[in-house]
Amino acid sequence: MPRPIPPPEECANCGASIPRNAHACPECGADERTGWREVSIYDGLDLPEESASDTTPSRKYSRAPGSLPWYGILLVIVLLIVLIAGSLGLLR
Repeated sequence: MPRPIPPPEECANCGASIPRNAHACPECGADERTGWREVSIYDGLDLPEESASDTTPSRKYSRAPGSLPWYGILLVIVLLIVLIAGSLGLLR
C-alpha cells in the first residue's frame, strides 16, 4: 500500500499552517485531492487567464431576477389548460 503524501507546511489554498500529520487543512479543508498537490492535473491545460470582464455577464442574455422568458409563460399556460381539461374529463 502506498504511503500517503505528507502535507506541506503551508496550505496552498489559504496559506494557513498545516500540522504534520493532518489529513486536511484546519482552516479551509483543502486536502491532497483538492488543493495542496505540488502538481495539479490542470497544470498543462494552457487555460487563458480569467480577467474581470470574463466574470461579468453580457447584457445580451441577462434579464431581471425572477422573470420568466415568454416561452416559460406559454408552457405554464398550456400545462394549466391540459390539467384543467383533463380534470373535467374533456380529454380522452
